[in-house]
Amino acid sequence: MDYSDRHILIVEDEPKIAALLEDYLHQQGEFNTSWLARGDEVLERVRSDPPDLILLDLMLPGMDGIEVCKQVRAQSAVPIIMITARVEEIDRLLGLELGADDYICKPFSPREVVARVKAVLRRSVSTTEAGQVDGLKLDDAMHSAELDGNELQLTPVEFSLLKTLISQPGRLFSRDQLMNKMYSDYRIVSDRAVDTHIKNLRKKLSTAGAGKDLVESVYGLGYRYAG
Repeated sequence: MDYSDRHILIVEDEPKIAALLEDYLHQQGEFNTSWLARGDEVLERVRSDPPDLILLDLMLPGMDGIEVCKQVRAQSAVPIIMITARVEEIDRLLGLELGADDYICKPFSPREVVARVKAVLRRSVSTTEAGQVDGLKLDDAMHSAELDGNELQLTPVEFSLLKTLISQPGRLFSRDQLMNKMYSDYRIVSDRAVDTHIKNLRKKLSTAGAGKDLVESVYGLGYRYAG
């Protein structure tokens, strides 16, 4: 994948860390980057100059990363990778109404950051053909999803989950199987993160006009597409 036209917005209040991230993203991925030091400036930047991905620090002046993520996610499906030194926040960052796509813990390796950025971008932009089940249409090339013509505005993780579920309608997928689709490096993530992403996905399907729960839960076992 050519990353030279990908714009990464770095939101980090420590200039040295921001400069380090920019250097690695330029050298290792040839990305275009921009930098903000305050959380309360992010939403306007996303509106005026939409990035392809946001690297978002948790602790920021003006507005913390959690609130920034909530506000951005309410208006955009742009991929968001949270950067945090607070390990206990990880489940909350990945789910619990936030919709972040990935996280990185401080102290981090800049090479790891570049690898995570590329992995999230690969999930959000792929080259396979469009898939369609009933009135639900997924187009990987455009990273778009529609239900009866209504756009769903899915995050990359939600898109990956829905794509997995509709690939075999009626098949039961365990939480572990879905987590492996969400995070290809097989990191340890609690079941709550999967449940919350499913909850958000259901909400978007319902808002788009689904007359029933298209994603069905089977207690203690997992989820399946029941369209």
